[in-house]
Amino acid sequence: MVVYHLSTECYPVAKVGGLADVVGALPKYQNKIKDIDAKVVMPWYNKSFVYDHEFDMVFDGFIHQGPNMLQVQVLKEKSNALGFELYMVKIPGLLDRDNPYGYEDESFQFLAFQHGALHWLSAMEIRPDILHCHDYHTGLVPFMIEYCPEFKFLKGVKTIGTIHNGEYQGMMSWDMANYMPSFDQYKWGLMDWNGYINPLASMIKCATAFTTVSQGYLEELFVSFRGLESLVRDEFGKAYGIINGIDTEVWNPETDPMLDFNFNIKNAIAQKKKNKEKLCKEYGLKPELPLFAFIGRFATEKGADFLPDVVWRSIKQSYGALNIMILGSGNSYIENKLKEYDYIYTNFALDLGYKEYLSHKIYASADFLLMPSRVEPCGLNQMYSMRYGTVPIVRYTGGLRDTVEDISTGGAGINFTFPGVDDIIHAINRALLVYNQKEEMENLIHANMNFDFAWEKSAEKYIALYKN
Repeated sequence: MVVYHLSTECYPVAKVGGLADVVGALPKYQNKIKDIDAKVVMPWYNKSFVYDHEFDMVFDGFIHQGPNMLQVQVLKEKSNALGFELYMVKIPGLLDRDNPYGYEDESFQFLAFQHGALHWLSAMEIRPDILHCHDYHTGLVPFMIEYCPEFKFLKGVKTIGTIHNGEYQGMMSWDMANYMPSFDQYKWGLMDWNGYINPLASMIKCATAFTTVSQGYLEELFVSFRGLESLVRDEFGKAYGIINGIDTEVWNPETDPMLDFNFNIKNAIAQKKKNKEKLCKEYGLKPELPLFAFIGRFATEKGADFLPDVVWRSIKQSYGALNIMILGSGNSYIENKLKEYDYIYTNFALDLGYKEYLSHKIYASADFLLMPSRVEPCGLNQMYSMRYGTVPIVRYTGGLRDTVEDISTGGAGINFTFPGVDDIIHAINRALLVYNQKEEMENLIHANMNFDFAWEKSAEKYIALYKN
C-alpha cells in the first residue's frame, strides 16, 4: 500500500508546531509495518536541511493559477535520511520561502502547493492508494481529485484528512476560486461554508474519512469547532480519533545528543538533577528549588495569556520558593510583560523564540511542565515531558485528558478543569506539596518515564483505517 502524506510542515525540515513532529514521525513508523510504503510531499523552504542534503529533480512543469503561469519543480531527497521518501514542491515566488507561514498571500501559497503536487502526480501517472492530507493547507485535495478534470487520473483515490488544529480553517473569499484549477461548477457547495471557501470544511465533506489527533478532541468538536459543529456531527460516521505518538528515537533521554547528561529510568533522579543544576546556573535560577516550565507559542489557545499573572502570583504567594522558566514567543503584550518580570524576579527566566535544543534541555531539567491550554487537540509536550521524567500540569481538555491522569486517581500528572489563573495557581500549589515529598516525587518521575507513547500503536491504527 502506497501512502502519500501532504503537509506544509515536517520535522526536521521545517517546524512551527506539533504538525511537523507528527508528519516527521508517522510515515517513518508506518514504513516499519509490512507492505506499507509511506512518503511525504511538502513545499520547498530555504532551510538548512535542504542545503545539507542532496536532491534529485524528478519533475519540472507548469501550472496556471488564474492568469499566472507558474513553474512547478519537484525535488526528491536522495538518501531517504528521514526514513521515508521526501518530495519537496518548489514554485518560484510561492514555494521557495524561508518559513511556512506569515505571508500576506498564504491562500495563493497553499493553493499552489496543492495544485502543484496533484499536477505532478497526474502528469507522471503516480496513483497512490491513499492521499493523507494534513490540516486545512491541504484540505482542498479531496475535492480537487474528484471534481477537477485536470486530475482525472487520480479520481477515486481514497483520501484521509487529519485535523491537527480546528482553530485554523483557511477561509477565503470566493474570488480565490479564479485561481484554482478548473472544477465542476455544480459542486461548488462542497467547498463552501457560510459564503466562504473553507478548506477544512471541504476536507470533512469530501475526504473518504477524517481523523482528529485524539478521541477527546473529536468529542469536543461536536460542541466547539469555530462554526463547523453541525458539519462534524453530520459527518460523524467517517470520523475517527487517533491519538498522536512521539518519535522515541528522537525523544530518548538515554541517547539524546542535545542533553548535557543523558539518563534512563534507573539513574533518572541523579541525572535530571545534574541537568537541572546546569540549566539553572546558565539562567541564574536556584537549583535547590522546584523548576516549573512552559514551552510553546504565546497564543490564547495555549493559555499563554495567563502566564504573566501566573508568574507574578506564584512567586509572590510562595515567597520565592520556586523557579519558573518559559521558552516561547508570539503575542507582543505577553512577551513584553514577561520581559518585565524577567528583569524583576531572580526566580524567573525567559528565553524568547523557539530553540529545539533548549526545549530538550528543559524537558530533561524541569520538575513540572505547565500546559494551561484552552484548546489542545492532542498535545505532544506533555508526552515529551513524561518521557523525560517531568510531571505534566495540564488543563483537562482534548488530548491532554486522554494522556494525563491526575495523581488523585492513580495517575502521574496534575490536572485542573477551568482555564484561569486561579486554577493554575491551585495546581502549582498541589505540585509544591508533591515536590516536598521526596519519595512520592521520585515515584512520579519513574511512573512518567514508564508510559509508552511510541508511534507504533497509532501507526497501526492509521494503517487499519487505510485498509478499511
